[in-house]
Amino acid sequence: MTYPTSIGTSDATTISLLGQNLTEDLMGKVGFGELAFWLVTQRRPSAGEAKLFEAVLVALADHGFTPTAIAARMTLLSAPESIQGALAAGLLGGGSRFLGVTEDTGRFLAGVLKANPTPATDDDWDALARVAIASRTGKFVPGLGHPVHKQQDPRTPVIIRIAQEEAVYGPHLALFEAIGRVAPEVLGRALPLNGAGVCGAALADLGLPVELLRGFALLARTAGLLGHLAEELRQPIAGDIYQSVDRNARYVAPQ
Repeated sequence: MTYPTSIGTSDATTISLLGQNLTEDLMGKVGFGELAFWLVTQRRPSAGEAKLFEAVLVALADHGFTPTAIAARMTLLSAPESIQGALAAGLLGGGSRFLGVTEDTGRFLAGVLKANPTPATDDDWDALARVAIASRTGKFVPGLGHPVHKQQDPRTPVIIRIAQEEAVYGPHLALFEAIGRVAPEVLGRALPLNGAGVCGAALADLGLPVELLRGFALLARTAGLLGHLAEELRQPIAGDIYQSVDRNARYVAPQ
């Protein structure tokens, strides 16, 4: 029995990755983001694709004291010998409210585009966006709204601009922008296109599998969590969080 792989292999003197000699062809010559893209797609990204992909990773790296960051810090407090446990605790919280929106949006947009003809005009895009929003009756529209950025998520226009400048703006971003345009009319209130959503649209336009989009969000957030853990070592706050909750816990008798 054999176990085929196109990722990498090694022998006593060399290491090969993606068909390249790791030390001669890749180290010092390929950035980590470019390599991550290459590992998933089995092709080297163009300069424009790499720039947009890196911008997405930067956009998703951190968003302050989110539950994922707090979980990582609290786990480090509980198990200071386990940096991997602290990182894992933060990553496990990447779901439908934090980080997972990237994949949810990409899947949503891809599903709408697969089921409908590609629009030819802005009006056609807006009409498709109305159909997309209507399909979510009674549910959140992935990529719409943000708990902090009520008017505009500052990451959204930057991702769109980079995609346009690098000629990698595609149908997922076009539909996402159309949803932003028609949402106030359809929903009766203005909701911003959030950064996690626009990143999902951008990654889908890069041809990355929608089933893996959450993985890219987690890849980006790993760097942010590592930053939080480094800061926790320098300036600990997890103990204060624990003490604050413990002191303010209120026992309620079971009914």
